[in-house]
Amino acid sequence: MYANPRYASLSETGVSFLTRRPETPMQVQTEIQKDISASGTAGPVKSAARALDLLDEIAANGPGTQLQLSQRLSIPKSSLHALLRTMVDRGWLQTDPTGSVYQLGIHSLVVSSAYLDGDPVLARAASVLDEVAGATGETVHLGRLDGADVIYTGKRESIHPLRMHSAVGRRLPAYATSLGRALLAEMPAEARRDMVPESIAAITPNTTTDKDAVLEIIDRAAYQGYATESEESCMGVRCFGVALPFSHHAVDALSVAVPISRLDNGREDLIIETLLSVRARLAAVHGNSLVR
Repeated sequence: MYANPRYASLSETGVSFLTRRPETPMQVQTEIQKDISASGTAGPVKSAARALDLLDEIAANGPGTQLQLSQRLSIPKSSLHALLRTMVDRGWLQTDPTGSVYQLGIHSLVVSSAYLDGDPVLARAASVLDEVAGATGETVHLGRLDGADVIYTGKRESIHPLRMHSAVGRRLPAYATSLGRALLAEMPAEARRDMVPESIAAITPNTTTDKDAVLEIIDRAAYQGYATESEESCMGVRCFGVALPFSHHAVDALSVAVPISRLDNGREDLIIETLLSVRARLAAVHGNSLVR
């Protein structure tokens, strides 16, 4: 089993229909008061942190019943009951027809769309995505580094029926993607080492899981000016990526994903040249030293 559930866009969740008598209003109120008292004023608000943890958990590992979510997050059912009810009322979560399984609600989409619409880098990168997609005819991704992961923030579909299936918002470990490797290659060597875990979980059978080998791949990307990966994050697909100079410390990158069955040396050269050309032009426009 190679799939890492943490990075799956939506994992299957076994649904349990075990029921339990609901807590009384007094019990719920007591738990809320405990959360408020425990949070204090100096640190994070515990109830707010739990709400965010709940959204992150469902986004990463899929829907669940109240019991399942309580176990997955180690939150008492009495506290979770009130939290789920509030988040359903506000549209952040919704339930299935049985009312037993909780999943992300429509308000999560509204906020996600607002983020995409309001981000200045995404607006500037739109024409770049169109340009690279037009030149290559392949799937093009825009990604942003978030911790040790990279998140797809933009996409243009391939013109071909056989293409990579992916979605904006998908999170993958930076060490296993061309997007992430291109961004890690912009960091000092010591910082790169800190960003690659000692124990690497394989996403596919071809994922490089030796830390030193991954660091050598990133070193090569730093030397070449672009990064690659073959079937390490998606079987049957080879990806090429470059960091984009939209900030002094690059956090956004562009990649092209191509089915290996459609890739030959001439096509690979075209993709690499297109990406490097775009990167060089943007670096000149934005006036920083990312071009090697």
